[in-house]
Amino acid sequence: MPLTDRDRDILAFEAEWSRHAGAKEEAIRSDLGLSPARYYQLLGRLIDTVEAQAHDPMLVGRLRRLRDARRDARVQRSALG
Repeated sequence: MPLTDRDRDILAFEAEWSRHAGAKEEAIRSDLGLSPARYYQLLGRLIDTVEAQAHDPMLVGRLRRLRDARRDARVQRSALG
């Protein structure tokens, strides 16, 4: 399925969010009209799609690497403790 307008908006926001003044969570609410929890749910699903990868391969690759690194760190912490 092609990306929706909301999907493209989420990817664009994630690519540009550091340019927003204030906290990211506030910008998510004001710019996208989403709660931060919902935003991160949608983003997590979105970066696993072929369409998002084709739309912005650099961004999606970076976000996947960050997610995987966080997951690996959690797994390692739980194995140690």
